[in-house]
Amino acid sequence: MKLPIVLILSLFSISNAMAQTVYLRAAKMVDVISGEVHESPAIIIEDQRIVEVGSSTSLEVPADARVIDLEGMTIMPGLMDMHTHLTSKATEHGYKGLAVSTPREAITGVKNARTTLFAGVTTVRNVGAGGFTDVALRNAVNDGDVIGPRIFASGPALGITGGHCDNNLLPNKYHVVGEGIADGPWAVRQKVRENIKYGANVIKFCATGGVLSKGTKVGVQQYTQEEMDAIVDEAHRRGVIVAAHAHGTSGIKAAIKAGVDSIEHASFMDKEAIKLAKKHGTYLSMDIYDTEYILSEGAKAGMLPESIEKERMTGKRQRQSFTASWKAGVKMVLGTDSAVYPHGDNAKQLSRMVRFGMTSMEALQAATIEGAKLLKQTDNMGSLRRGRYADIIAVKGDPIANIKTLENVDFVMKGGVVYKEP
Repeated sequence: MKLPIVLILSLFSISNAMAQTVYLRAAKMVDVISGEVHESPAIIIEDQRIVEVGSSTSLEVPADARVIDLEGMTIMPGLMDMHTHLTSKATEHGYKGLAVSTPREAITGVKNARTTLFAGVTTVRNVGAGGFTDVALRNAVNDGDVIGPRIFASGPALGITGGHCDNNLLPNKYHVVGEGIADGPWAVRQKVRENIKYGANVIKFCATGGVLSKGTKVGVQQYTQEEMDAIVDEAHRRGVIVAAHAHGTSGIKAAIKAGVDSIEHASFMDKEAIKLAKKHGTYLSMDIYDTEYILSEGAKAGMLPESIEKERMTGKRQRQSFTASWKAGVKMVLGTDSAVYPHGDNAKQLSRMVRFGMTSMEALQAATIEGAKLLKQTDNMGSLRRGRYADIIAVKGDPIANIKTLENVDFVMKGGVVYKEP
C-alpha cells in the first residue's frame, strides 16, 4: 500500500525535527503583535520552541541545522480556533446524530483533528463533546498517537433540562438526558467539578436557547443569574476558563455579569451588552460564516426545519452585532463552530470577519494572539516570538492584501514538527 505523499513528508519531518535544530526562512512574516509585515524573516527552532527571530541577512544558520526555505511565501503563527467540535460531523445533525455512538465520535475526532491541523489551525478550544471524547483526543494528540492541533477540551457542555445542551429529540419513554445537564447552583457546581475530574480544561455552558436544538428559542435565557454565577465561580477557582453559549440579549448580559471569559455566538447584542462586554473584557466568539452553510446545506445535513428557520432569524442580526461590537472596541477571537460546516474550512470565517468590519491584520490577530490571550497562553503561543512554540504556517501570496489566501495553507509546523509542506 502506498502512503499519501503528505503523510510521507509528515513522517519524515517528524523524525528529523525531533533530532535537529531547524532554520526556517521565508519571503515575509506577519508580526501579529506589532501589526507589521517583515521582509526576509528567519527563525531558529529547537526542542519545539522558537529560540531566535531575525532576518535571513543577519541571522546565521547554526551548524548542522536543517534549513527550511519557504521562498516566495509568507509565514505567520498557526491559527487558533476558539470554538470547534472535532468529534462531530457536518453531515450528522438532528436525528442523524442519534445513530452515532461515543466510540464512533472518538474515531471521527481523529480524522477531523488531522484535517484541522492541515488547514493551518494549530490550536483549538473544543467546546462540547459527548463522553469526554475531546479529552481523549487531546490526550492522544499530546501523546503523539494521532496528528492534530493543540486542544483545550470542555467535555460535555452544561445546560438546563430541556435546554439547548440537552437531548430533546426523543419522547419521554426513552428518558434521554444530556450528559451535561444540571439544574440549580449546587448541581452546576457538581457538574463543573465532574468535568474537571475527567480532564476538562475548559468549561462550556448554554446560557440561552440555540439554533440547532429542538424546541428551544434562540433568544430565551436558560440558566438563571445565580446558576451562571455558580458555574463561573467554581471553574475560576480551579483556574479553568469559561465559555458561554449565548444568542439572546438577556442571557448574554447575565453571562458577562457572571464573569465568563467568552460569549459564543453573541447574536443579539444591544448597546448595554456591548458596554458590558467592553467593561468586563469579555471576548466574543462569533461564527458569522455558518449562516451561509446552514441555509444552503443544512437540510441535507439533517438539520431540523425549525433550526433552519431559526438561522434565518438569527444570521443577519448576528452579523450586525459583530460589526457594532467590533466598532465599539469589544475583544474578539476566531470561533467557527466547526462541525456545523465541514472541518478544514475554518479560514472561511476570516474573510467574513473582514467583510463585516475588520482589517485583514485585525482578523489575523483575532485568530492568533487574541486567542492566546483568551486561553492565558501568550507565553506559549499566538505569536512568532522567542520562547513560544514553533507553531508556524505559510501561504503563497500576501494574506494582508487578500485574507482568502489562508483558505489554502501550504505549510504547517506545530511544535517544530512539519506536518505539511509544499
